[in-house]
Amino acid sequence: MKITVIGGYGVFGGRLVQLLRRDGHEVTVAGRDLARAQRFASAWGAQAMVLDRSADLSPLTGAEVVVDAAGPFHAYGDDPYRLARFCIDVGINYLDLSDNAAFCAGISVLDANARKAGVFALSGVSSVPALSAAAATALAQDMETIDTISSAILPGNRAPRGRSVVDSILSQTGLMFDQTTDSQTTPVRSWSAPRTFTLPSGELRKGWLIEVPDQSLFPAHFKARSVQFRAGLELPVMNYGLAVLSRLRERLRFGMPRWLVALVMFGACLLAPFGTDRGGMVVAVIGRKDGAWQRAVWRLGVDQGEGPFIPAVPARALLRNPAQIALGARPALGDVTLPDAEAAMADLCVTTTRDTTQITPLFPATLGAPFATLAPEIRATHDTPAPRIWQGRASVTRGAGVLPRLAAFLFRFPQARDDTRVQVTKTPVNGTEVWQRRFGTATFQSTLRATPQGIAERFGALTFLLDLHVAEGRLHYPIQKGWCLGIPIPRFALPKSAASERVENGRFHFDVRLSMPVTGQLIVHYQGWLQSAADFSGTPLAVETDRQPELI
Repeated sequence: MKITVIGGYGVFGGRLVQLLRRDGHEVTVAGRDLARAQRFASAWGAQAMVLDRSADLSPLTGAEVVVDAAGPFHAYGDDPYRLARFCIDVGINYLDLSDNAAFCAGISVLDANARKAGVFALSGVSSVPALSAAAATALAQDMETIDTISSAILPGNRAPRGRSVVDSILSQTGLMFDQTTDSQTTPVRSWSAPRTFTLPSGELRKGWLIEVPDQSLFPAHFKARSVQFRAGLELPVMNYGLAVLSRLRERLRFGMPRWLVALVMFGACLLAPFGTDRGGMVVAVIGRKDGAWQRAVWRLGVDQGEGPFIPAVPARALLRNPAQIALGARPALGDVTLPDAEAAMADLCVTTTRDTTQITPLFPATLGAPFATLAPEIRATHDTPAPRIWQGRASVTRGAGVLPRLAAFLFRFPQARDDTRVQVTKTPVNGTEVWQRRFGTATFQSTLRATPQGIAERFGALTFLLDLHVAEGRLHYPIQKGWCLGIPIPRFALPKSAASERVENGRFHFDVRLSMPVTGQLIVHYQGWLQSAADFSGTPLAVETDRQPELI
């Protein structure tokens, strides 16, 4: 097959050229630098062509397929689909390796033209969304419903990285983008909320939220309640450097000048000797099967510096059997299967694994049989195999006096209000749950975990054992014991608490009252009602992503 790869001497395009030549295709390497194209093409038995994507495209005629592997796709200007449109108009099939969400989703505007011309035009034929979608499809095959899809790409530091990739990451670092959490569109900040992933070798790597096509395309395609994607670099100094840049850019709202991109590239080159050439990719799906929650995970590990081949694998898999590609223009969501992708990696230094585990959320696991006696509205608020958002209204009463006010300040409890909007986000974290409570603009957070004695709740340095029990149809969890930095707190020094959940008129209600030890002075009393954010008449409140936990 005659295939022209634009950017065919770049990091990813060059790997695609190598794979296509291994498969026996006639390949032309195209780019603005003819000398580089010729050098690379001669090394792999390909042809070379000089081509500026923004200029005359007529040299492309004669190709059966054109693959755009150049990028950065977010910088394609006012007519981003000029190349794709040209290919369709002259009857050439088109693929690109875009990981830009807007570019990938937007190619559907050319669908009618592509069908009429009898060609295919697919965007995102890369690690995302093509390969991540293939993995998610395979993992969810036997699930009755899909709750959450979480993915990550974690390259080794010694793997080559092109300027387009660096430009793509930096262009969005610190910017807000929309992410679907519990069927709600919530704004999150790019390169925030780190999470730890396990590669097939058992090595742990951190990934950070970043926008790719998955977040905008997967919720509708898979009918998933939550979709997340993260990327991470191997060296902590680079990850945390980007995290600092993300926070600064959010606060100061500056652009991304070319000199800063060049500076980051220079720094990356200085750090190139460190780390390894090992990287990987993880895709996890949480769903319901046979009435129970389960988590299925596909892991990919790549060695010997062959990570940059992975973005080229979906295109290789498709072009091995182009007659099976449906006509039309669309994001590449269902075009690549996981078996075909894994077959296209067979000659690479790649390891893949799959595993499935059952999930029992924290509260039903801890309470056991009594949990089933609670009202459905209460049980629903604790059925958290994945992030859940609850919204409603509440009143807050604060105590008077220096010590109660100091305690409320330290715990970040909200100010007194007769009526305020409240949002509670519950997120499972490796057997624990993180509860982020937001009353208006005030946010405080705690982590709950199971212990042999019951559920313990941690607020910073303080941990309290809760006497979780069911009585008269209500769920109660008063404080039973406490520790400060692991040191037991005497019973007389424990805050007095009365916390319960109940149902009134078919609606979930909560009532929490905390008072000072010894004196009994009120610290805070908040009470109100909650319902699923999907049923609440209002948009979700912003999530403090730096305070988000690592998600399972």
